[in-house]
Amino acid sequence: MAEQVDAQGESGRAVLGRTLRFLREKEGKSLGQLADETGYDKSYLSRLESGERLSKVTVMEDLDGYYGAGDLLVSHWKAARLDAFKDQYKEYMKLESTARVMWVFTPGVPGLLQTEDFAREVLSKAQTTADVDEWVEEQVAARLGRQYLLRQEPQPDVRIILDEFALRRPAASAQTWHDQLLHLEAAALWPNVALQVLPFSAGAHHHMNGSLTLLWQRDGSAVAYKEGNGCSRLIEDPDEVLRNRLSYDRLRDLALSPSDSLKFIRRVLKEHRHHEAHP
Repeated sequence: MAEQVDAQGESGRAVLGRTLRFLREKEGKSLGQLADETGYDKSYLSRLESGERLSKVTVMEDLDGYYGAGDLLVSHWKAARLDAFKDQYKEYMKLESTARVMWVFTPGVPGLLQTEDFAREVLSKAQTTADVDEWVEEQVAARLGRQYLLRQEPQPDVRIILDEFALRRPAASAQTWHDQLLHLEAAALWPNVALQVLPFSAGAHHHMNGSLTLLWQRDGSAVAYKEGNGCSRLIEDPDEVLRNRLSYDRLRDLALSPSDSLKFIRRVLKEHRHHEAHP
């Protein structure tokens, strides 16, 4: 098997595709037979094998189970998903995937907590080229793929501060927004996630134009990652990382407690349901 999945000189997506084809041929299956037995479309499976498409991680989990391959395909998928991102973000994602502690502030609903439909709506509005559907589905799969780290073992300890703005800017679809609010409510109850809302009543703050993430590795090393105004920056200098940690601490001091934040989210959900029932 090692010879079949040697990744030297190939993109992660190419290695994943070649591994998919190898496993299928090893089982003596045609694409048609595989489609019939797994329920996935034949042309979709073909595009995965050719490296033209990136699947959701659940597809790789299904195929790992089908082939009895352990987590081989999922492990290759983790590398393949990096192909969808820019170089600096790829480096950040590698660090994110091994982080033991994550602190996040975002003015919008963070990608780590977006539902598939909400992510698709957000990403669709960001794309203006002719091949919008293909690009959007690629980015949706990649974004949902990041959420895999929240359920890997050992689970990282995650704190997310969410600006109230994120809860006041609904999706165009009422059902999509309802499901997104339900997902935020559920996430606030996960044992490894502390979710806090930064209310409008806290006033102006120093991260209104962008997001901030702090990551700590098992060895105690830390980095910060900032996005805003169309720019992004990975920060590794210890002094600057410390400054950003103190900056995050000030935001946390302004935010509602996790229990009060859960009440806040539930109140917004109740308001949404009332509005939909009485337009």
